[in-house]
Amino acid sequence: MSLANLRLIRDVAHHRSVSKAARLHGISQSAASQAVQEVERELGIELFDRSTRPLTVTVGGKLYLEYCRDVLRRQDELEASLGRLKECASGTVRLVSIYSVGLSEMAEIEGRFNHEFPQAELQISYKRPERVWQAVAEDQADLGLMSYAESSRDVVALPWREEEMVVAVSPAHKLAPKKKVRPAELNGETFIGFDDDLPIEADIERYLRDHDVDVETALRFDNIGMIKEAVMHDAGISIMPLRVMREEAREGRLCALHLDPPELYRPVRIVHRRRKVFNEVARGLLALLQSEKVHAA
Repeated sequence: MSLANLRLIRDVAHHRSVSKAARLHGISQSAASQAVQEVERELGIELFDRSTRPLTVTVGGKLYLEYCRDVLRRQDELEASLGRLKECASGTVRLVSIYSVGLSEMAEIEGRFNHEFPQAELQISYKRPERVWQAVAEDQADLGLMSYAESSRDVVALPWREEEMVVAVSPAHKLAPKKKVRPAELNGETFIGFDDDLPIEADIERYLRDHDVDVETALRFDNIGMIKEAVMHDAGISIMPLRVMREEAREGRLCALHLDPPELYRPVRIVHRRRKVFNEVARGLLALLQSEKVHAA
């Protein structure tokens, strides 16, 4: 849900009118109605009783309205905090990330950081998951982004994202026309996997095992980029986070098939050294990343 839609629904409820809220947001009544209906479709409930004039909020709508107000309050608090930091923040913050967060997405985070903290410097490096953990634990980095991290005595792992895992196939594959696949449909397929010492591979193997699926693993790689290349060349299918293959799927170079049921997710965490003393720009980066978590939900 976008922040714009959250604000729109809050204002429709407050004014008990779609048309008044639309004027407040500078959009047509039709566009406002479509935005509300899209949220209702995603939630599977009606937010407003349209048989009454003025509109009344349904029971489900009241629950969602509480969520809207909570998220918007947190966003306002974040913007106020960032505003205070921007006035005086300078210095350097070091961020280390797993490769699969994505260069394009990291460029967006870096761009927003530079806009919020023009006097500060953000240093970004990319490493394998265990190297991300080591860099944070040894204070070679202030913050890290990695998957499958759990808090320990020395390192804190904060929730960031739960990324849906999907089946990746080439456009030439027999499964490509499908939007969803059941686990049984993967039986006997040639599979492109991750190195067997990576947590994501253990998670995928557990999922296949739980569903009694046998695949023939032809190749293994330690990074998603190589796996995507192999799948695009129709060397086999794979399972990977949807987020990391959106560009290839949009361009028609890969097909993303949702698992039915969708019960496999990659947890990505923000990690930092326990009792780490952050400078102001590091605190600002952490707040920025945590706000990205909301937008990604």
